[in-house]
Amino acid sequence: MPGPMNIFDISGRAMSAQITRMNTTASNLANAGTTYKSAEEAYRALKPVFRTATGGDGVATVDVEKVVQSNIEPQMRHDPNNPLADADGNVWDAGVDEAAELIDMIETARQYQNNVQVMQTAKSLILDTVRMGQ
Repeated sequence: MPGPMNIFDISGRAMSAQITRMNTTASNLANAGTTYKSAEEAYRALKPVFRTATGGDGVATVDVEKVVQSNIEPQMRHDPNNPLADADGNVWDAGVDEAAELIDMIETARQYQNNVQVMQTAKSLILDTVRMGQ
């Protein structure tokens, strides 16, 4: 990133990373209850991979490097009445751990809110400084 990062750059990029995390969590929860004909077709949870982005001495934030599929395998389930069932009566449920996704959602919301608070505090301090000069 050209030039030094300021507090708004740092928190803004962190908020952007958390939005990506929340979007992947929403996608995972939306697909959690879906069934498929085979393990190969089945949805696998998405996870963002973060990396540290430095901006000089003592300054760092986070960026999303990429979004990858998790290693949670789809689960085979016997459901012979399901129209997607194979010849043996099996279907595959999406590879999503709903409980872990809900925990991720709460943690993501808290991280996002923490960065909102940092920006609000910085704005307040800047306005107080400006008022001192009046």
